[in-house]
Amino acid sequence: MLLLALAAIWGTSFILMKKGLLVFSAMELGATRVSVAALLLLPFALRHVGTVERSRFKWLAVSGVVGTLIPAFLFAYAETKLASGLAGVLNALTAVFTLLVGALLFGQRLTGLRVLGIVLGLVGTVVMLLLGGSGGTDTPTGEGNAWYGIYILIATICYGVSVNVIKHKLGGMTPMAVTAVLLLLIGGPALAYLLLGTGFLHKLATAPGAWVAFGYIALLATMSTAVAMVLFNKLIQQSTALFASSSTYFIPVVALAWGAFDGEAFNLWHLLGMGVILVGVLIIHRAK
Repeated sequence: MLLLALAAIWGTSFILMKKGLLVFSAMELGATRVSVAALLLLPFALRHVGTVERSRFKWLAVSGVVGTLIPAFLFAYAETKLASGLAGVLNALTAVFTLLVGALLFGQRLTGLRVLGIVLGLVGTVVMLLLGGSGGTDTPTGEGNAWYGIYILIATICYGVSVNVIKHKLGGMTPMAVTAVLLLLIGGPALAYLLLGTGFLHKLATAPGAWVAFGYIALLATMSTAVAMVLFNKLIQQSTALFASSSTYFIPVVALAWGAFDGEAFNLWHLLGMGVILVGVLIIHRAK
């Protein structure tokens, strides 16, 4: 149930980013997303922050910066050149890097089959980046730079680090406490940058369609950041880091459906690349 709910929420996030980018820049979108999510959970953060052990604040900060703040900007920037459906497919690499980071930094066992799964995931990514094309908000004709998928690749590595940190370093904390305090630590800098370092307020007051675009970003922040993070942290605590990342099986389907509904093209190379990535993820999860 949690996996399906997360897949539906996160699969929708890519089209919401696309709509927000029609008015706001990638930096403005990323900062707004984190700021709104932090403000929504501020009452919960203030209630829980006093109960957190001092030794855990550094891990909450690491997870917040690496797993939420940086990816918020990377995904937004990638979608200026990539179709939202393609971005959703590349997000499936989260499972690959969750395993790889777990093996490199947290002692998770790597078997031959899991190595094969990692290789297949990376091969599928190369197929999509080289041959799949793109088409983001800055490239309405579909002629964009597919190599912007590298930003999503980096974001999924960040997710892999964050998932393992939450699982191995923040056990025992409630999912709400982890999410709310984590957002509290990164929300202040994000909000300060948004208000003082960007033209967000000016655009909101003067740009046509700005409030509609802000509505899409606010929905993104509410569901895909605040709510989804609580659900995901609950899933991590109830299972394994690798199982929690298996929501990436379903996210591409939802993201592609929204992209198709919005008129995005999806060619044979996209299909082939997605198939190879998902086969690699399947092998990773099934391997003993």
